[in-house]
Amino acid sequence: MSDVKIDLAHRAEAQLGETCLWDARTGLLGWIDIEQPRFYTLDPATGATTSVAHPGTYLGCQALTRSGRQLLARDLTLITCDADGSDVRVLAETPGEAMPDTRLNDGRVDAQGRLWIGTMDNELHRGLGHLYRVDPDGTMTAVLGDVIVSNGIAFDPQGRWMWFTDTRRHLTWKIHLDADGTVTGRDPWADYSASGGRPDGACVDADGCLWQAMFGGGRVVRYAPDGRIDRDIALPVTNPTCLCFGGPDLSTLFVTSATKFLTPEQRATEPLAGSVLAIHGAGQGMPENLFNI
Repeated sequence: MSDVKIDLAHRAEAQLGETCLWDARTGLLGWIDIEQPRFYTLDPATGATTSVAHPGTYLGCQALTRSGRQLLARDLTLITCDADGSDVRVLAETPGEAMPDTRLNDGRVDAQGRLWIGTMDNELHRGLGHLYRVDPDGTMTAVLGDVIVSNGIAFDPQGRWMWFTDTRRHLTWKIHLDADGTVTGRDPWADYSASGGRPDGACVDADGCLWQAMFGGGRVVRYAPDGRIDRDIALPVTNPTCLCFGGPDLSTLFVTSATKFLTPEQRATEPLAGSVLAIHGAGQGMPENLFNI
């Protein structure tokens, strides 16, 4: 697209940068490095950044809350904490159907203030994962199983359906929801099984279009409400991972990326791998939903 501009928002060498979210209350962008478990914040107005290391092996995702406390997935546990990582409280432990050698991965909050989050197989090929709905009291309800890598959770503006991706099945679904969070149907949305494409993190813009990062594909794409790809933006990194709209007017599309799986030769030719990018001119975003605690 000739009408967009891509800038460097923050230079980093994240092994697996993920789940970027814009907090309109603070004017800060937050994101994580999953496999070097650390939470980052960026103030785009000043360029100032902070980071907080977290215990455990993986930091799966984050979510914003009404109270302002951070909600983080550590391995198979959901915790809340203060911005500096202190005052840690366990919200939920993943239920008994969670298999050994799995972890929590991508998650997103719906308009009712519930978190939807999935688990994944650490070996990236077994259907050991589940998709869960997490209520504000910490109750985790499994709604789908046989998932390899849970990803790409996003909601349409009216809350009628959710997009959900299994990256290693190369497939994104549109999942129909009742108001109480009951899944009433599931339809294929985008099938990359023939090409081996790996759809990753996602977000929805003010037009109800789904934006998705293509891990290994070096681009982000936008799906129109009828399922057509109507925008395709090439990036200077092979492994974009997640994206969100932010900035004072929610018109900047931030994209996290990863150095994971890159060869030394690729690393040498991709100085921005693992960094956070900012795309201007891509569209208009919406405020993130807040977990209801």
